[in-house]
Amino acid sequence: MAIITLNNNSLVNADVGKVLQVVQGTSSTEFSQSSPTNGTIYYPSSNKLSASITPSSTSSKIIIKYISTTRINHDTNTDIGIALAVKETISGGATTEIKPQTLAYNSGFYNSNVDSGSQYRIRLSEIIYRTPSTTSAITYEVGVFGYGANSSGIHFNEDGSRGEIILMEIAGW
Repeated sequence: MAIITLNNNSLVNADVGKVLQVVQGTSSTEFSQSSPTNGTIYYPSSNKLSASITPSSTSSKIIIKYISTTRINHDTNTDIGIALAVKETISGGATTEIKPQTLAYNSGFYNSNVDSGSQYRIRLSEIIYRTPSTTSAITYEVGVFGYGANSSGIHFNEDGSRGEIILMEIAGW
């Protein structure tokens, strides 16, 4: 999308908001964590759901969309929750984990009061907007976390379902 702006009393044509590149990653490998710790994010050690992108400008924005089918097993009659998270790793720089707040009803976070011995499956998705301010390669990796006393396991890409991550570089301003 071209936008005309006024700059020092002259017209300037800028490509603000233009999609510069799209990168996709997929995985159908199930990952599970037995006896998870509340609020700890777990990432598969192999067959990861991840993708990498190298922004063309430090002013570029990155939109991240990710989706996976998850499951949480629960052994008592209390609240449980499960969510997806993403880890942003900038080559030669910082690593940041991005997740919904535990115990909050946010987009991408499933919460329920469940019966003992229950298993809850849900397909979760999330869209994140980032301003990394770098032209170094960035890897985004999807993980899963849960909360709830006596959870006996959380699962990611449940039963070999397809998980997907899409990265879009958008021209900044």
